[in-house]
Amino acid sequence: MERRIGETLVKVDHVGKKFCRDLKKSLWYGVQDLGAEFLGKSKAEKQLRDKEFWAVRDVSFEVKRGECLGLIGRNGAGKSTLLKMLNGLIKPDKGQIEMYGRVGALIELGSGFNPILTGRENIYNNGAVLGLKKKEVDAVLDEIIDFSEIGKFIDTPVQFYSSGMKVRLGFSVAVHMKPDVLILDEVLAVGDSGFKIKSFNKVNEMMRDAAVIFVSHSMPHIATITNKVLLMENGVENYYGENIAEGIDRYFDNFGGDDPKVEFSEGATVESMTIFNSELYKEAREEFPIIDYQSDLNVNLDVKVNREISWFHVKLQITDKDLKIVGIYDSFQFSEPIQNTGDVHKLKIKIPNTIFINGEYAVTVFIQQRDEANSKWNLLAIYRYWKKFRVKASKGLGYVPAVVYLPGEIHAS
Repeated sequence: MERRIGETLVKVDHVGKKFCRDLKKSLWYGVQDLGAEFLGKSKAEKQLRDKEFWAVRDVSFEVKRGECLGLIGRNGAGKSTLLKMLNGLIKPDKGQIEMYGRVGALIELGSGFNPILTGRENIYNNGAVLGLKKKEVDAVLDEIIDFSEIGKFIDTPVQFYSSGMKVRLGFSVAVHMKPDVLILDEVLAVGDSGFKIKSFNKVNEMMRDAAVIFVSHSMPHIATITNKVLLMENGVENYYGENIAEGIDRYFDNFGGDDPKVEFSEGATVESMTIFNSELYKEAREEFPIIDYQSDLNVNLDVKVNREISWFHVKLQITDKDLKIVGIYDSFQFSEPIQNTGDVHKLKIKIPNTIFINGEYAVTVFIQQRDEANSKWNLLAIYRYWKKFRVKASKGLGYVPAVVYLPGEIHAS
């Protein structure tokens, strides 16, 4: 088919899928549905039978050539069920799915591979399934092998491949068969960082000619490569649109468990903590101070340490709404120990050039003492999720590495 940027390749119209929690009833319902289909009767779409539930309900979206749709949501939101319907593995109970052109999908680790066949044989098998002739596969075979970085193992049975090798080969096959539609489901979470970067560059390159559906729990990845997002919650659409930041914010709003609490305070107490939204140490008036992307994060701490403690350090741990650690500042790395006077220490910490994506973050405070004799740390206090702030990425979407150790300055008075 002639490839035209902007043409619709995936159209999902009010699609729904039901499942049954009871195996025996599920089998009986299946027989009933087959009989109804054979007799030309429509299946009951709206009424749920005993122990049935909607895994996906009334979901609609389009993906055009040149677009990458980020499909996000918590575990159990219905993403995998939707992908299986898109890939033709299961049929929808309601609505319609239209797919145009050649579809390449990598929706689980090692999918489409025969474990007793070699990597080379599996490449030809996958090509045949996609309708490619042998000479067409021959034309891209060397590119697939080179990209996957498993050249010397290409004639080894796939059952002996590591998970990373399967991901690299599966992704390489999927992208080099020149699909019109490419579906990727979290598979790149297994690969090493170097291969991830190469893969994302390849996806960006493919978007010139294909429609991409990308499923991930990594919001930095979603922010990096997608130009529209579909957020699912309990099988239904929560948000669909081109405002990636809005979709990511709503995704994070689904997570809780980050209420502030004093986890430990036997050796020290945090009297107060404020976060500032400018380079000056000026108190922010908002409940959630707003820090712009690439601006400084300023934190003021009033800390009192038990008099028997001579020296101490401060560590700040920054977590996102998914409760993943995205940044750590440790005064031990950047300054001398703080000498304890027994009075309240007014500490000013400046972390320059914040790099986090749009969203809400919480700061956990650790007060600790290093035992030089035994090279061990003694915890004096832990104030978990003690203060929160928001990042507004007006200068760009930003990114978050897995965990980054943040440089900074600390001043005591």
